Amino acid sequence: MSVHEQFAADLALHALGALEGEERLALEEHLEDCASCRRELEQLRGDTALLALSAAGPAPPSRARQRLLMAVSREPRQAPVAKRRWWTLAPWVAAAALALALVVVWVQKSDLERRMASFERESARQLTELQRAREVVSTLTATDAMRVTLVVAKARPQPQGKAIYVRNRSSLIFLASNFQQLPSKKAYELWLIPASGAPIPAGVFKPDLRGSATVINPPLPAGVEAKAFAITVEPESGSSQPTTPVLMIGTGE
Repeated sequence: MSVHEQFAADLALHALGALEGEERLALEEHLEDCASCRRELEQLRGDTALLALSAAGPAPPSRARQRLLMAVSREPRQAPVAKRRWWTLAPWVAAAALALALVVVWVQKSDLERRMASFERESARQLTELQRAREVVSTLTATDAMRVTLVVAKARPQPQGKAIYVRNRSSLIFLASNFQQLPSKKAYELWLIPASGAPIPAGVFKPDLRGSATVINPPLPAGVEAKAFAITVEPESGSSQPTTPVLMIGTGE
């Protein structure tokens, strides 16, 4: 039986003004959501009004009385549909709360993973810098380091370069001071002059506004014995062999 059929008798009684109490409240609640029953109620009220006028005025249409009697004589009323209690919704509320909690946990987990990845990257960077600093200190303090000072005579202030080279580690640190600025696309290039063979590129540098620059651990062949270090002016990308006269040169101390 449909919901409309359950409320059929109530509609007729409500049209006559004879429905009271909880049954009336249940019907009015149903009417708020059911346009079909609202139309049926208005038709029944119209028929009732026509019947009320039948004793003093023109006879109402025969269909009005027939519609009202048919509505009242329908099968016995069914108990109104019980309202859904709050506890029947408890499983759905619990499921929604669980889903929300899972979303919160997932968001927090993703944020934690991002933080951990950032921390790991930063730790790796710091370890790399620490290792590089240790290598620089080791070269500067090595007792077997070859220390070479490169100078230009009769220049004031005198440009000076200091090369510290550890042969068995192929480690080189070069410190430049008082160097003049160069034209665009030009740079100074440091050369390792081996005991035998051609000069070996040992790094390109351009001084800052104070004339200072550094070259730290350029790539060098392993175990090369250095006789001297020299500097030339080359294209800023560097050269594989000197292309200009030697500007500065120094031998081991």
